[in-house]
Amino acid sequence: MNRRFGKNDILLLGMLAVVILVFYVGMTSALQSGDSIIITVNGSEYGRYSLSENKEIPIKIDGKVTNIVTIENGTAYMLEADCPDQLCMHQNAISKDKESIICLPNRVVVTVESEQKNTLDDVAG
Repeated sequence: MNRRFGKNDILLLGMLAVVILVFYVGMTSALQSGDSIIITVNGSEYGRYSLSENKEIPIKIDGKVTNIVTIENGTAYMLEADCPDQLCMHQNAISKDKESIICLPNRVVVTVESEQKNTLDDVAG
């Protein structure tokens, strides 16, 4: 059975592409830029730092520096980590609300937080 795409098939694919594009644009524009990062170590808050001030933050666990987080030009990234896999160092820099970098071996989590209230949260309840 040799069936070709008909006019309705092309119309359906076009409408599906438009819906996906609208959804993607809506989701990416809903992400707000963050104002600060929160660093937690082993579930406890280690510190809060503004994304507007460039700095390097050494994270000490048991008196030893295990990770270094860098804030630069409104973004944060993991500069150094002494964990064996170093996956956290290869994650992209974060700057949007709720984005995070996680170093599982050292139990370090860096999360972006925004001071502004997200309007999507109001709708969701």
